[in-house]
Amino acid sequence: MTNPIRLQRYLGGVDYPVDKRTLVQHARDNGADEEAVRTLESLPANRFNSPNDVSEAFGNR
Repeated sequence: MTNPIRLQRYLGGVDYPVDKRTLVQHARDNGADEEAVRTLESLPANRFNSPNDVSEAFGNR
């Protein structure tokens, strides 16, 4: 199971704010596995202003 710390590792260097599609692509470019990509794609928000937003959306899914 993917955890928020692991997700943040794949998202290092992202320029926030960012939309979900760009976030997923950045994670793929940083070597995210399919489980992590699916997790990001399943997040309820479509736009993220900070790494905290990503973690919060992860907790709300």
